[in-house]
Amino acid sequence: MDKKRNYQNELEKIIDSIEGEPPSLLLHACCAPCSSYCLEYLSKHFRVTVYYYNPNISLGEEYRKRVAEEKRLIAAYNSEIIWGERQGHPIGIREGNYDPSRFYEAIRGLEKLGEGSERCFKCYELRLEQTARAVGDGYDYFSTTLTISPLKNAEKLNEIGERLAEKYGLKWLPSDFKKKEGYKRSIELSQKYDLYRQDYCGCGYSKAERSREKAARGELPI
Repeated sequence: MDKKRNYQNELEKIIDSIEGEPPSLLLHACCAPCSSYCLEYLSKHFRVTVYYYNPNISLGEEYRKRVAEEKRLIAAYNSEIIWGERQGHPIGIREGNYDPSRFYEAIRGLEKLGEGSERCFKCYELRLEQTARAVGDGYDYFSTTLTISPLKNAEKLNEIGERLAEKYGLKWLPSDFKKKEGYKRSIELSQKYDLYRQDYCGCGYSKAERSREKAARGELPI
């Protein structure tokens, strides 16, 4: 039986091998709370540009709230770096095209599957492939913040990332950011910066699933 890979250890080995100028990284980000620890950690070792591409977010208002929080967090981090309150390199951000129809097209026929299913894997691939296409010649690596979530399949995310890296001739930066209390730290940072936080990934299917779970527990729906 093959030994399960430790993607976070693989990331740390890459960081330990860095010499000279920090490599550049295009980092797909899903939301500010998930980005919080990832950016704190990665900006010490890489020149990070966040790529905000999330057509899975069903409602325009929700999308605008989330991207605004991402930009607010990055601005706060950069201010702290400038004033010497935080170690790291300044963080940039690029916003991809918001077109939910791309998501619905990608998951067609899988709508009735639950969270963590092939429907989610298609969504991962949609977002990561667009990130890979956005890399061009300007970045040494690409990766995603999605592996910080306990609800996301880090093994599948890394598998997709590596496949796309091979397809486009790029370097994928492996990760499992939830490891070594990364997820716990993201909660602490979300509280520190009072970040807007939801308990579903953004798509209508996830929101409906959370509502059913809350109703079953006698709580109000989302």
